[in-house]
Amino acid sequence: MGKDLLILTDNELVQEIKTGNRKAFSEIVKRHQKSLLRMSLRFVKDLDMAEDVVQESFIKAFEKLNAFEGRSSFKSWLFQIAVNTAKNKLRERRRTTTDIDSVQLAVGAVAESSLVHSALSQEIQEEIDKLPTKQRTALILRVYEDLSFKEIADIMECPYDTAKANYRHALMKLKDSFEQKSDMSVADSFGGFYSEVAQYVEVE
Repeated sequence: MGKDLLILTDNELVQEIKTGNRKAFSEIVKRHQKSLLRMSLRFVKDLDMAEDVVQESFIKAFEKLNAFEGRSSFKSWLFQIAVNTAKNKLRERRRTTTDIDSVQLAVGAVAESSLVHSALSQEIQEEIDKLPTKQRTALILRVYEDLSFKEIADIMECPYDTAKANYRHALMKLKDSFEQKSDMSVADSFGGFYSEVAQYVEVE
């Protein structure tokens, strides 16, 4: 009788895949394809391209599975592959779009019930889009994917403190930007957003 794949951890599924269990890989895909597509869409802002990123990422992950040593979580390792794949896609499209460093991340792809998402006005999203790429990435992975700074560091291939610093800098730039705005409705909207995301700095 085969193992119940639903109760296995990602790392246990990886071991099953390495022994030739293809169903284990299907379970990995089911677990992560939705969050991977959501994140990819924020980078490339095109559904077809985002789906290509997800498909290529899973193929690359399968091909490189023997290189996964479990030092980071499988999700972090998979997200790292997806982020790099998305960046490569954007580079390929560079001839007809802006430089990758100025490409906006579509942070409003999914609307959850939390204050973080409901408080996002168009003005707030525009300010987030203006952030440097590393700061935007750290903010999105932390707030919208609810990842720990360790996971973000693994994905961004940087030290833990650097990932945390990028997030802090993103928050402070947003705070400074909206404190300078005269439109009180926008400032109030950001106030709710800021108070909500500020807790993400320390909480793991």
